[in-house]
Amino acid sequence: QVQVVESGGGLVQAGGSLRLSCVSSGTIYGISLMRWYRQAPGKQRDLVASLTNHDYAEYADSVKGRFTISRDNAKIAVYLQMDSLEPEDTAVYYCNIEGKFWSYWGQGTQVTVSS
Repeated sequence: QVQVVESGGGLVQAGGSLRLSCVSSGTIYGISLMRWYRQAPGKQRDLVASLTNHDYAEYADSVKGRFTISRDNAKIAVYLQMDSLEPEDTAVYYCNIEGKFWSYWGQGTQVTVSS
């Protein structure tokens, strides 16, 4: 059973940076999309960034210019570089790796930005 595991969350001051990682425990073929979502307390899970297998990236308006999604195909990993963090970015961040007929989710990593 393939698992995807996030890491890199933590506590940071406003204006700081964090780099989230999401790595697969096994080989995955046919990846079409790699995404990062986040869920703040009492709110729905929202899409933050996505990356297609053609390296086309899209971002939520709230993070454009501050976050960058990237991947390492050899490691089957997806990353989220988060700069200029704001208290509003506080949430649990989840990665999602998706193919045509399947979807894997990580367990989430907490990001807390203090003002």
